[in-house]
Amino acid sequence: MKTIGVLTSGGDAPGMNAAIRAVVRTACENGMKVYGINRGYAGLIEEDIRELNIRSVSDIIHRGGTMLYSARCLEFKEEAGMKKAIETCHKFGIEGIVVIGGDGSFRGARDLSLRGVPCIAIPGTIDNDIVSTDYTIGYDTCLNTIMQMVDRVRDTVESHSRCIVVEVMGNRCGDLTLNAGIAVGATAIVIPEISCDIEKHVIERIKRTQKTDKKHFIVMVAEGIGGVEALARKIEQECGVESRAIVLGHVQRGGSPTVKDRVVASQMGYYAVQKLISGESNRVIVLKNDSITDYDIYEALCMKKSVDDQLYKVAHEISI
Repeated sequence: MKTIGVLTSGGDAPGMNAAIRAVVRTACENGMKVYGINRGYAGLIEEDIRELNIRSVSDIIHRGGTMLYSARCLEFKEEAGMKKAIETCHKFGIEGIVVIGGDGSFRGARDLSLRGVPCIAIPGTIDNDIVSTDYTIGYDTCLNTIMQMVDRVRDTVESHSRCIVVEVMGNRCGDLTLNAGIAVGATAIVIPEISCDIEKHVIERIKRTQKTDKKHFIVMVAEGIGGVEALARKIEQECGVESRAIVLGHVQRGGSPTVKDRVVASQMGYYAVQKLISGESNRVIVLKNDSITDYDIYEALCMKKSVDDQLYKVAHEISI
């Protein structure tokens, strides 16, 4: 293999640039040409491509977002769009692609692999919702961002004896909410994986805590649950504590990646290129038990997500 491409797709995540850097430099060190594909699969269809070298990726390891930009591409889901993407690969001599993104990006990588364009996927998403891996690029940075933001708003919450209901990213996965909730000492944590009786697990919990002379409260809610404004009103009405809803939003995606995100992303980028060099395809690079390994993409997509029940129990018992 002499020429490869690299793209980022789906939501951006801190550490994507570190992965791109590792892919480019590993390929260059092995005598390969590397094309950066801008705007994910949309750029592949539209030939929005540029050649990269070791200097092209200098001074990006500390930057959030992705230097290759990202976009969601409905056209790529159609056979005609995929055909255009494959034609672009043939035109530029691209013999394999490293795809950095979430499960939707992986499906695209699998489809290209099945049509003769070898792909290796790297999990890059802040939600940590790729079941096949213990860790996704961007997760640690996002967790720290959430913790820092809630710590800051806690100052005014405590000063005014209020309750804040914080909506955290994670539509189908509560990992961010659960771990950040523990880190900030949330009174209640609501995630999609565990059924929650609001009256019992939030309202009664706050009332019980009020009896211990606590006057300010933090409730963490995954965005997949929704309804934070209504929950804040309910808490104020039933618990008699002034309450506010806060939606952290896309600021959770940004910022300079942490050490963990930079190191894991670099490892995954390196191993992805090694897989292409060895002639492998349709694989996803993962972190399992603190070691880098890989799975068949289809196998990875079929795995079922489970929540850490013990961690949720810890959160429940120490947050009263």
